[in-house]
Amino acid sequence: MRFQTALLGSLSIALCCFAQSGNTASDANALNRRIERRVRTTFQLPASIDVTVGKRVPSEIAGYDKVPVTLASANRSSKHDFLVSSDNKTIIEWEKLDISQDIDTTGRPERGNKDAKVTIVNYDDFECPFCSRMHQTLFPNLLKTYGTQVKIIYKDYPLVEIHPWAMHAAVNANCLVAQNSDAFWDFADYTHANQKAITGEKSTQADQYARLDQFTLDLGKKRNLDSAQLEACIKKQDETAVRASLAEGDKLGVDATPTMFVNGEVIAGILSETDLRAVIDRELREAGQTPPAPAPAPATSAEASPPKSASH
Repeated sequence: MRFQTALLGSLSIALCCFAQSGNTASDANALNRRIERRVRTTFQLPASIDVTVGKRVPSEIAGYDKVPVTLASANRSSKHDFLVSSDNKTIIEWEKLDISQDIDTTGRPERGNKDAKVTIVNYDDFECPFCSRMHQTLFPNLLKTYGTQVKIIYKDYPLVEIHPWAMHAAVNANCLVAQNSDAFWDFADYTHANQKAITGEKSTQADQYARLDQFTLDLGKKRNLDSAQLEACIKKQDETAVRASLAEGDKLGVDATPTMFVNGEVIAGILSETDLRAVIDRELREAGQTPPAPAPAPATSAEASPPKSASH
């Protein structure tokens, strides 16, 4: 699910079922309340975000009407359309994407083969918990599996309304990129794996910034970067490049994290490794390459002892 990370994300409630109801005003209000509750609970929205379900109108899709859902905070709002089936049992996100625009990856750090047939561009937020899970799916196993067949590029999309240190982290990461791409990936690996430690318990925003700055400086020493240049960049906190990435993402229809483009095909939200591999494999076949074989299933033994615990 992609939205918990986003203040104003495109709401991926695909095929959510609701009890059938009639067409009275009371029934319509009841359906709207169910939609609102599902949006809030599915994406764990804070109480500070208002969810408003609008008027139901006919859509261009047979068997479905269109219902707008507006999300709003103190300083930002956005509207997202849903299709509601005529029997009121199913809602599906309705999103049109502009595929006419290219993504500018100039100067962005890459992992993988620069000449790979499959390029994955990920709009990422360092403080986003779902981004953390997606990052763990991408690295290291998926990249190791595909080797020279894929290239992965990260773009900035910090959700500043709900993630207090995401912008600061993005700026620091760009300070590292300016001198060394490997340092950026060190930073990405660390922040995604240590979000709770960075946030801390009962810590102030200044504390969070200090933790990020110290780790960034430590990486600079590890990678033998120009310390004076790095310190000046961290202190300046120039958001220009990050804001440009946000604006580009907005034009492409990105409004939540993680959002990936696999050879231009948009994938919004968390995707399992199996599902992501299916997308990559299709792109490789279209490019005339053979995807890697699936990993063999773990060996089993009739004499193996049962696990002591099956808890998750």
